Amino acid sequence: MLVKTFGSAVYGVDAATITVEVSVENGQPNYFTVGLPDNAVKESMFRIGTAVKHIGLEMPRRRTVINLSPADVRKEGTAYDLTMAIGVLAGAGQIETDLLDKYIIMGELSLDGTIQPIKGALPIAIQARKEKFKGFILPKQNAREAAIVNNIEVIGVETLREVINFLEGKEKIEPTVVDTRAEFENNVLKNEFDFSDVKGQENIKRALEIAAAGGHNVILIGPPGAGKTMLAKRFPTILPPLSLNEALETTKIHSVAGKLAKDCSLIYQRPFRSPHHTVSDAGLVGGGSNPQPGEISLAHNGVLFLDELPEFKRTVLEVMRQPMEERCVTISRSKVSITYPASFMLVASMNPCPCGYYNHPEKECVCAPGVVQKYLNKISGPLMDRIDLHVEVTPVAFNELSSTKKFETSESIRARVIQARAIQEKRFEGKANLYSNAQMEPQMVEEICTITDAGKNLLSRAMQKLNLSARAYNRIIKVSRTIADLAASPDIKTEHLAEAIQFRSLDREDWAA
Repeated sequence: MLVKTFGSAVYGVDAATITVEVSVENGQPNYFTVGLPDNAVKESMFRIGTAVKHIGLEMPRRRTVINLSPADVRKEGTAYDLTMAIGVLAGAGQIETDLLDKYIIMGELSLDGTIQPIKGALPIAIQARKEKFKGFILPKQNAREAAIVNNIEVIGVETLREVINFLEGKEKIEPTVVDTRAEFENNVLKNEFDFSDVKGQENIKRALEIAAAGGHNVILIGPPGAGKTMLAKRFPTILPPLSLNEALETTKIHSVAGKLAKDCSLIYQRPFRSPHHTVSDAGLVGGGSNPQPGEISLAHNGVLFLDELPEFKRTVLEVMRQPMEERCVTISRSKVSITYPASFMLVASMNPCPCGYYNHPEKECVCAPGVVQKYLNKISGPLMDRIDLHVEVTPVAFNELSSTKKFETSESIRARVIQARAIQEKRFEGKANLYSNAQMEPQMVEEICTITDAGKNLLSRAMQKLNLSARAYNRIIKVSRTIADLAASPDIKTEHLAEAIQFRSLDREDWAA
């Protein structure tokens, strides 16, 4: 008897439907799985056989061939267990149902018949709806994640027996329903951290406000204990809230990577990823034989924080250069090429020198001559050019630490950021994938960011004195445009340029002298 069940394979952040064809026919009792399965798929028959026996049914004692179609695409992982098990039992005549062509079925089987969670439930549900399947049968732990897709039944199950009873009409399972918009609106502004926790550091808060308003990358340079990490953790709270489309896009990436929390339906806040400095190239940008998203993709629509930037391997930092410009990363292997989105804001921090106390107002630096410049040179010029704001962080004075004064909240800073972003949204209306000043191409900078003669003279003197590159020149103009937007000024004034120039600290020739 030949039957067909339907599963799905995830490639990048999208899914493709896989047809599982099962033929149970007379012959020696052997099981053959074909259609480019990997080892995890080949091992499925051992898990299926034990699980079927555990629920009181029998595997067919006949020749059984399972074909995973399309047969020229490699199938990987354990999520096909449930799809294959239902196909085998239906082919052997132990399940009688007319629902097999109406549902995508996915799940990993344990030996006792319970069903374990899978990766990529959200893109699978999206593809199932696109192909007009009635529903999606999947592990209960993934049900809320898939249920944010409307117009499709999401049936969360816990055991193989439960699936069989549902398909045969012996048990009714209520579809999981999530009011996506209501949940999103209730949670989108909830934040664990707030800028009001940071005492003093008003100039640093100003720099981060500018970075948030224009989508600029930023590096914080300062001694240990100056508050760099504390400030960085609160940076996402002043960014504009995620839109529903951004939340869905971000959730898809985390779903594919298996990073969603149990029973999580949607990511509400902008991601904040902080990988350790021992991270590998593949860990940061993505990779593997079956390419998985890396930290830069998990930070999509959010913040990537690299603490102690010079401690990262140089090769790891260099692979970020192209994704930072193109806002996506393409991972190519011999048989597959996958593109993951990677539109993130980089916030980096570093000590000014190995001992950490160079330029400290009170403590003396003990580094040998030339060591400071050598430490700074661990970060390549091209990467540093891609960082718009260089911010020097100084220790907080005792009178500010002990102050009971209430400092500005993230909410009030975010309101100004949103206003500046609204100006940019109107400016870039009709331009695809362009939402902030930081994303402007050089030709757009010339068209949009006009500078007065006084401003040109100021910029010319700064370029000569600081020996700035052409890319740094563009960064200064972009940052000054953002400062003007925060001031609701249609023109870039000299004071806006002057403030932007001061955020190129590391370009000064005498900085590490």
